[in-house]
Amino acid sequence: MTISSVVALFGAMVILSAVPSVSVLAVSTRSATSGLIHGVFTTLGIVVGDIIFIITAIWGLSFLAETMGSLFVLIKYLGGAYLIVLGIGLCRSKSHDLKPQEVVESSLLSSFLTGLSITLGDQKATLFYLGFFPAFVDLTQISYFDTGIIIAITIVAVGGVKLGYAFMADKARLLIGSKIRKGMNVAAGCAMIAVGIFLIAKP
Repeated sequence: MTISSVVALFGAMVILSAVPSVSVLAVSTRSATSGLIHGVFTTLGIVVGDIIFIITAIWGLSFLAETMGSLFVLIKYLGGAYLIVLGIGLCRSKSHDLKPQEVVESSLLSSFLTGLSITLGDQKATLFYLGFFPAFVDLTQISYFDTGIIIAITIVAVGGVKLGYAFMADKARLLIGSKIRKGMNVAAGCAMIAVGIFLIAKP
């Protein structure tokens, strides 16, 4: 991976991780109701789930690129189109105030499993990563070192953003307002559309 692709991937993952979602609500709720440490463990579960999807997507795509040859180009176009559709959906989505539910006292393991199950239960995550990584990585040349870099980027980008939510929820006991959430949705949607277009246009 080049420096520019690392920076671009990191920036895209930070933006997309910041979009208010079920995972953000879970982290914020756990932190606000049970303390910051529970938000941290929920974040850890989310990151572990993302890493599982990332490894599956990268090496699955690498195998397809080597074995399917030109047919893989079709998969690349479908992935790019999928990202564009997701981006348009984010830009057009309406923001509603999210109200965290009361959470009973629970163990740290429970918080970790909450984050992990939320991520692994998202069936769209596989399709998202299948369309996302080819824009940043040459899958025919990917190495274990490149995979390690991507995992490190994920830990810092996704983990850092979710921990930020956990810290804010613990201090303020409030989630961000709907107007701010709408702006973040639009920004993330535009980023997704840009990645999708780049993937389709990439030779």
